[in-house]
Amino acid sequence: MNTKKLIVSFLVIASILLISSLISATELTSVYNVRVDDISVPGNVVSVIAGELVTVEVYFTANVNDQDVTIKAELEGDKVDVESITKSFDVESNKSYKKTLTIRVPYELKDALSDNLALNIEIDGKDSKTKIPEITLRVQRPSYNANIKSVSVQGTADAGENFPVDIVLKNIGYNDLDDLYVTVSIPALGIQREGYFGDIVALEANSDDDDDTDTVSGRLLLKVPYDAKAGTYTIEVEVKNDDTTSSKTAQLNVANDFTSNVIVTNTMSTVAVGENAEYSILLVNPTDKLKVYRIVTESSGSLSSNADSAVVAVPAGSSKTVKITANADSEGEYTFKVNVFAGEQLVDAVTLNAKVEGKSTSKIGTNNPVVILTVVLAIIFIVLLIVLIVLIGKKPQKSEEFGESYY
Repeated sequence: MNTKKLIVSFLVIASILLISSLISATELTSVYNVRVDDISVPGNVVSVIAGELVTVEVYFTANVNDQDVTIKAELEGDKVDVESITKSFDVESNKSYKKTLTIRVPYELKDALSDNLALNIEIDGKDSKTKIPEITLRVQRPSYNANIKSVSVQGTADAGENFPVDIVLKNIGYNDLDDLYVTVSIPALGIQREGYFGDIVALEANSDDDDDTDTVSGRLLLKVPYDAKAGTYTIEVEVKNDDTTSSKTAQLNVANDFTSNVIVTNTMSTVAVGENAEYSILLVNPTDKLKVYRIVTESSGSLSSNADSAVVAVPAGSSKTVKITANADSEGEYTFKVNVFAGEQLVDAVTLNAKVEGKSTSKIGTNNPVVILTVVLAIIFIVLLIVLIVLIGKKPQKSEEFGESYY
């Protein structure tokens, strides 16, 4: 009986040893070391910053030969898990290896300045693997961080219209934020507005003042220029104080019924040589202030052009018509520019065309004294020439000879 019990006990122990040896044989490594941001763990509780990238270095010595080995690092958050994994590689028994991973620390510190976070690392091969015991990291908020939670704007704003921009800010940093300023701008339209948003505490629960809050909201008004072209524009929001700066963008659609403040009624004119080609340009002032336009024409070659008024004052909400004339002394097709300025800013540049053909059909000499004198002199010359020809063609008569008679 005792012999039987001894045999059973021996078999049990042998089985346990066999299973243990098999298990140990499946371990890819039993010698390893982990460093986070160049600090060795375990042995040290490494502090990392929420939202930032950290470097994880894994050193190990392989127990076995294996293929397609990968190392995975995973940070387990309350809401989000993030992970990073290496490319596959091969290992040989009793050889040492080092692999580096980068992983972004999740941001889950809503009501706390810091908290613990679990880092799990697994070395996995085709035939064996090793799971390194869980590593605890301490996650802290960044020292100063003003998070722009939202930027709200209306869908579409008309040219010349004021529109609101609503901003919500939250302090997600380790320390309080003092004297925050918010700047809202649309660089493409050259408009900007700044506002003071005050102080924001890091945690409301730690504040002695019930009015202190870690979240504030405010509104800034911007005005779309009257000459803004229709389209989609980017709104840039910047929040800053002496310790931090953050930014965010939003989109605004601008509507404008006027595609241009300069409207050309005709861009092409066909005239005879010497005649004036005439054009009409309508200057529109949709603003609520008097606007002064300056007209500059550009022509070259045998074409000359000018405006009937070089400076035009257009009252608010009205328009005026400017006449442009061009003249060429030879046949051909010509183009010339009309530049419209408001102050020193170029409002628009219009290209006009003139086709000059044939001879002038204008009546001769009606209003030009030089032409009249030339015609009169020509007529006198022709009359004198005719008289001279007549006189030359007339022969003189022979005089009669009287002889003496003697009786």
